[in-house]
Amino acid sequence: MARVSFPSPGWVRDVGEIEGIEPLVWHPDDPVPDGPIDVVVAPYIGAAGCIASVAHVDGVRLVQLLTAGYDGIFERVPERIAVANAAGVHDDSTAELTLALILAAQRGIPDFARAQTEGAWLRLGFLPSLADRRVVVIGYGGVGRAIVARLLPFRAEVIAVASTARDGDEFVDQVHGMTDLASLLPTAEVVVLALPLTEATRGLVDDDFLGALPDDALVVNIARGAVVDTEAVLRHTDRLRFALDVTEPEPLPPDHPLWTAPGVLITPHVGGPSTAFRPRAVAMLREQLTRIASGQPPIHLVRGGA
Repeated sequence: MARVSFPSPGWVRDVGEIEGIEPLVWHPDDPVPDGPIDVVVAPYIGAAGCIASVAHVDGVRLVQLLTAGYDGIFERVPERIAVANAAGVHDDSTAELTLALILAAQRGIPDFARAQTEGAWLRLGFLPSLADRRVVVIGYGGVGRAIVARLLPFRAEVIAVASTARDGDEFVDQVHGMTDLASLLPTAEVVVLALPLTEATRGLVDDDFLGALPDDALVVNIARGAVVDTEAVLRHTDRLRFALDVTEPEPLPPDHPLWTAPGVLITPHVGGPSTAFRPRAVAMLREQLTRIASGQPPIHLVRGGA
């Protein structure tokens, strides 16, 4: 019997009974419970801020995240404990928001929305379509692939980039490596950032990166705010456009210049939170815990434990 903690009673109810699993409710912000716990399901919001308390719980073998990202987790969870992310859970929701941001930015929706509040019939002329645009998607994991799958029906030319080059799949003929960015950026009309935050990707989008893009290119960040150098963004808003679901810092202070920078569309990190989240998270947890109860290794590991 594996003992599994959930961050709230609602998760216990929704996941339901699983043979070989003993559920209990424990949020890592609360006092450490009595007895050992095998698996800790982290809270969806603010996991990095409270997850260090698992170090004081006996028997923990796995921390199961409800997020795709895991930045800030490894530093706080002892190396003996494995960490799994919520791979696949947020793909659909985040891909939807990515398409919404691209279409809104391309077709002038923010300007039209502001004009509506003033009763103004705004005419902006011929705006850039998504059709026929060259879109470079940087980060070709689950979320990146979900984005590409949605871009293709819009008749965009899509180029996928991952950490290393590899063969293509049903969506793209090939996957480029990061070393190809220097040759890809000068002709990219839309760039989508969908890669994890690591030491290698922190500050990736800097002055050199942005300087390589053609005028009026759109940069969409649905990854992590720190992948982008915010000060560099502010230096390039005179000729580039940005659609940002994540920022650095986050949350963005009310007086931050990004709010009023020209050509910048901001949403407050809402790629994952939609009605698609809960059922996919429940299905993932049931699959993961069923495997653990039957003695199989866990899936979606981003770090193995002892």
